[in-house]
Amino acid sequence: MSPAALFIMLTVMIDAMGIGLMVPVIPDLIRDVHGGTLAEAALWGGVLATSYAVMQFLCGPALGSLSDRFGRRPVLLVSLAVMAADYVVMALAGSIWLLLAGRVIGGITAATQATATAYMADISAPGARTRNFGLIGASFGAGFVLGPLVGGVLAEYGTRAPFWAAAGLAGGNVVLGWVVLRETVRPEHRRALDWRRANPLGVVRNLARLPGVRRLLLVYFLYHMAFAVYPSVWSYFGQERFGWTPALIGLSLGLFGGVMALVQGGAIRLALLWWGERGTVVAGHLFAVAAYGVLGVIASGPLALVLTPLAALAGVIPPALQGIMSQRVAADAQGELQGALTSAAALAMILSPLAMTWTFAAFTHRGSAVYLPGAPFLVAMCLTIGALALFLRPAVRTDAA
Repeated sequence: MSPAALFIMLTVMIDAMGIGLMVPVIPDLIRDVHGGTLAEAALWGGVLATSYAVMQFLCGPALGSLSDRFGRRPVLLVSLAVMAADYVVMALAGSIWLLLAGRVIGGITAATQATATAYMADISAPGARTRNFGLIGASFGAGFVLGPLVGGVLAEYGTRAPFWAAAGLAGGNVVLGWVVLRETVRPEHRRALDWRRANPLGVVRNLARLPGVRRLLLVYFLYHMAFAVYPSVWSYFGQERFGWTPALIGLSLGLFGGVMALVQGGAIRLALLWWGERGTVVAGHLFAVAAYGVLGVIASGPLALVLTPLAALAGVIPPALQGIMSQRVAADAQGELQGALTSAAALAMILSPLAMTWTFAAFTHRGSAVYLPGAPFLVAMCLTIGALALFLRPAVRTDAA
């Protein structure tokens, strides 16, 4: 593996870690800087998560276009440098507004996966691109698992410690990139900047052009809306319901992410062999409904940890759905389909944190008529039941999905 490829993998991993790094400490951090109850902290946590997702959604295409115009190297290095500085700001933040500004900037700087993927394509031989794209996916998965684990462990040294560690990691990667990263976009290949190409809403408009998979796209969207309950409220839920420490919250999320990676990397093959693509989608939804339903009413922390593998089995749904949809569009529309899927998942990550944290706050605040910390998981269960019913609905002529 070349040093440049290693840098790209580290960049993607650090971007992914930014999602989960602050999850174990966010309840305590928000109350440190803003005060209030855990329910009020959850509401602010939803705002922070959504602002991060919004900026990733809006800025991903823009950074990709900037890299076509000015080159991959400056976009990647500047983004990482700003990310390192942003983590320092968040480590020192003394107000909720500074935390919000930090999440906005963090969402922008973490929206570099398209640029990193383009760089990997630039340095890969045609026959090796698929394999190298798989390395990017593995790096993202590793970051998704390591983020909450590192955040939970370092939280034992204070709520700011994870951010100092992340700043050091991002800064060290800038130094590595400065040394090993060469520019791959030649001057004659640089394209004039066209902001119409950087408009993420254009991909959303294209969803209507795929009538053969429109209903399945909605199923895919509902799955991600429900799945986002974990990063959205797990830390608040674990602390309120079970009295978990940040370290235990990080460990539980790391366990969930690890099992999810095993499911999508290995168990999916067995599921497809046993049940086929359609049966795998149905089975995944049933696993999810069972897990969400039990988590909604559970009172035992150890049992919640035992349920982690069951909840992670729902991870077979996205690849199975993607396989079904890819067979229903033409060969020259595969890229459009992947763009639609990315947009659907991104929109879910924008909307779900607000909905899930509001639900948590509504059922845990002082004076609540019904005390039910697991209410967000019951909402996720209802979304999953709706998605399954939509998937099983017989196709009609106007909806060939």
